[in-house]
Amino acid sequence: MHPLLAALTEEQQKRLVAREQPAWMEPMLATPASPGPMSGDWIFEQKFDGERCLVFRDSHRVRLLSRNRRVLNDTYPELVEALEAFTDRQFIADGEIIALEGDVPSFSRLQERMQIHDPVKAKKSRVPVFLYLFDLIYLDGFDLASLDLRTRKTLLKTLIPFRDPVRYTEHQEDGLAYYREACTKGLEGIIAKRASGRYLHRRSSDWLKFKCLNRQEFVIGGYTDPGGSRPGFGALLLGYYQDGRLLSAGKVGTGFDDRTLREIGARLVSLEQQASPFADKERPEKGEHFVTPVLVCEVIFTEWTPEGKLRHPRYLGLRDDKPAREVVREKPQS
Repeated sequence: MHPLLAALTEEQQKRLVAREQPAWMEPMLATPASPGPMSGDWIFEQKFDGERCLVFRDSHRVRLLSRNRRVLNDTYPELVEALEAFTDRQFIADGEIIALEGDVPSFSRLQERMQIHDPVKAKKSRVPVFLYLFDLIYLDGFDLASLDLRTRKTLLKTLIPFRDPVRYTEHQEDGLAYYREACTKGLEGIIAKRASGRYLHRRSSDWLKFKCLNRQEFVIGGYTDPGGSRPGFGALLLGYYQDGRLLSAGKVGTGFDDRTLREIGARLVSLEQQASPFADKERPEKGEHFVTPVLVCEVIFTEWTPEGKLRHPRYLGLRDDKPAREVVREKPQS
């Protein structure tokens, strides 16, 4: 048994589950919620605007896996090298990969790295990345998921000698003050986590996400013709799933540079289809084209209209870490 686990209390050791290191563990996911006073059994962490990453370290190698099990090693080779140098212990840790714009995580900037799948090119990229780890769920033959969160975070902070580009995710105790501070700094928001909670391999109300602005993933179901000298396309037709049906959420036509317009435009042309993927939009309007609904993008917006469309949306980037069928309209818990 690892010395850190041997030092746990007798009660904590009873919660450990002996098992071989699994090849995969489903990540715990947060439930959208509205911010408000929270006291007692909660801690609060920054909500990172990046790519979720689970680290699997065995006796031979490090694997970085996205939430849909995509191997990220060739995209972020510097993170792999750093983690291999830290320790040879077997562990599984949960975290988020980010790129910074000043002091603020920028998903748009991270997009430049997410599209690289050659380790040589990735190392030459001008976009440095950081891995913020926030949870430890396996260590040297034992599943830690039944331990409380505070204990798991203490084990994580003690196990790994954190230094760039791998960083430890600190937490705060005053959630409402931290939320206001995060919004003032232009951050995406915060995550509230039940301090005594187990690590649950599913979405749970033991983790709550409070966003400073409305933003979520949407399925791309079509596009419009570009106007004037604009390359690629004019706007994306967006949707989300409800009861297995893709419903229209309107269009987004801002937030693109010329390179993005050309690259996404080429992918959309290859996915074009005659039939509408939307359950509530049978025919295209003039200049619209339908596509097979497999691409997912993230969008920021001010609010939903009474008709269920996005108001003032702006495109942030493509996401390949979430299947289109899992994209639903996020409704905060009150």
